[in-house]
Formats: sequence, structure tokens, C-alpha cells
Amino acid sequence: MAEPQSTPDVSARRRLRIAQAEADLAYFQARLALIGEPKTLNQYAQQCAFRILYKAVGLKLSNLSDKSA
Repeated sequence: MAEPQSTPDVSARRRLRIAQAEADLAYFQARLALIGEPKTLNQYAQQCAFRILYKAVGLKLSNLSDKSA
């Protein structure tokens, strides 16, 4: 299947998706830093969830970066 032509609008949307993914990564990284060593089950659950989300968004960002290169 052929790649759609890169128009300014498509490029702008791709840059926006990359910026959003980078912001999400920063948020998850900050939340993990704030939790530190979990002292409660709730903090442990949050830590697990944020680690999973951090990895998932990292993969998404990697894929978006690969497509834009």
C-alpha cells in the first residue's frame, strides 16, 4: 500500500502527535519519580500502571519517530 503524500497538514499532525507523546512520557516519568519507593498498595499499583504506560507511550513515540524519518 502506498504511503499518503506528505502535506503540510499531515506533517503538522505528525509533529503534534510526537509532541503529545513526549509530554505523556514526561508526565509518567514525573509521576514515577514522585512515587519513589511505594509505601502503600495504592502507590505500588500506580507505579505498575505508570511503568506500563511509560513503556507503551515510549513504543508509540519510537514508531512515530521512525515514520517521520
